[in-house]
Amino acid sequence: MNLGLVLTGGGARAAYQVGALRALAELFGKGPLPFRVVTGVSAGAINGSSLAAEADDFPGAVKHLGDTWLSLTPDHVYRTDALSLVSIGSGWFRGLTAGGTQPPRRYNHLLDTAPLRELLEREIRFEGIRENIERGLLRGLAISATNYETGTSVTFFDGVPELEPWARSRRMGVKTAITLDQVMASASIPIFFPPVQIGGSWFGDGGVRLSAPMSPALHLGADRVLVIGIRHPRTAEETAELNEVAAQDDLPLSEILGVLMNAVFLDSLEPDIERVERVTDMLESIQRPPDSHLRPVRILLLQPSQDLAALASDQVMRFPRTLRFLLKGLGVSQKGGSDLLSYLAFEQQYIERLVTLGYEDTRARFDDIRAFLGPDAGNLSRAG
Repeated sequence: MNLGLVLTGGGARAAYQVGALRALAELFGKGPLPFRVVTGVSAGAINGSSLAAEADDFPGAVKHLGDTWLSLTPDHVYRTDALSLVSIGSGWFRGLTAGGTQPPRRYNHLLDTAPLRELLEREIRFEGIRENIERGLLRGLAISATNYETGTSVTFFDGVPELEPWARSRRMGVKTAITLDQVMASASIPIFFPPVQIGGSWFGDGGVRLSAPMSPALHLGADRVLVIGIRHPRTAEETAELNEVAAQDDLPLSEILGVLMNAVFLDSLEPDIERVERVTDMLESIQRPPDSHLRPVRILLLQPSQDLAALASDQVMRFPRTLRFLLKGLGVSQKGGSDLLSYLAFEQQYIERLVTLGYEDTRARFDDIRAFLGPDAGNLSRAG
């Protein structure tokens, strides 16, 4: 069995995955990474790369990842000093008012993520990914990013020799060594974080164009996939309650951006899982030709039991003053803009909430995980 792990993305929300991984480390116990295939998109690319680089020790890799997340503050991810924000803000103003007459530098982001690059360069030993593939500890790692110049979803992957590149409509897989640039590009939240130049093209967040988030794991050979999502599945009652709100006098930009972020990071996963499950059900009901490239794939989706945006609603006052000024200018407050805020809130209190929730939610699913793994669950810890 090639067990796969799919880590979706969404800025600070990916801290939820860290809690889930902590619980999984307890369940699987000591030993190497139990997932032969790992894929990540957006901030999930950070988590996936970190695990793959330390695949020889799953609990140790999870502890390192957790320690890194729990020590984060906004200035570990992006510059929060007044000089940086004023420089970028004035650059936007000049560009918008000059009518394209000032070509030296065009601003396409709001925040400088140089601190995040320094952090990842220090915390992730990217050479370890190739080493762990060669040692047989990992079948493949895939990191997806969006080529802003072509609109193509590009999955950078490294893996065992038999894995081949692929090309489909609007998406492709490129076999190459996994690098910091690819991870930075995948995690580059559109508009807020800067695009990254790779091979002459500009890349940004992988969630923007990845309409089939299960695809990389399938191309890398996974036949059973554990997915850690970041969307709370609302009930019909919750949806109805949310829509019974008083009319607002105006609509802040933060609400529009929050809906756009949700569309980028959340909307494609569940429909793609449903497609894979339909194909699997069909394959298991017919006689497959021996040369068929299709195979049944079983999927288990782990999701938050609470709305991660609601958990971020009180975080705006914890941001550095200069950044708080920017967010309030976009319409973020303690009464609104929590969806947008949940992607940017690299605040310890919020991160701790998500890690705890991910841990508790995943422990509550231990029986489901054991049943999902079937006979292979015999080696699992009896934790929980």
